[in-house]
Amino acid sequence: PKQVFAWGFGGGCERFSMLKILIAVDGSVPAHHAIEAVARMAREQVQVAVSLVNVRTPLLDGEWSPDSREQIDAALRAQQARTLNEATRLATANGLVVGASYNPEGLVAQEIVRVAQAAGVDQIAMGTRGMGALGSLLMGSVALRVVHMAPVPVLLVK
Repeated sequence: PKQVFAWGFGGGCERFSMLKILIAVDGSVPAHHAIEAVARMAREQVQVAVSLVNVRTPLLDGEWSPDSREQIDAALRAQQARTLNEATRLATANGLVVGASYNPEGLVAQEIVRVAQAAGVDQIAMGTRGMGALGSLLMGSVALRVVHMAPVPVLLVK
């Protein structure tokens, strides 16, 4: 395998024979572009080992009946599975092999970083605008939070 040199945050140079990349997906066009960007890297520069993550936001406490809560949670889990399956199909169509998929529930940025650390990845790739302008304005940018929290480089794709 080709060896790749990457400059780390501390200014040191690290050598990788295979780059382990976690791609955060949410079904948005920018997330699809992140998959395509990693595929271009794999074709042009370096061997990559790809994992996918989609974070399910927990239901807020409210006046949910137990049955309603279970039905909503089941629908959210099904949507999460569809998002990961769609991302896997796109990755495969672009020549990538997906080694693992993660489907945690929690705060999105924190869970992406937690999964990245647990999986021992070298880089995180993600789209910049999954929720759209209004969602980013109200909730802040997930991508920005990941950049600040991640111990590894983050590739942001529009």
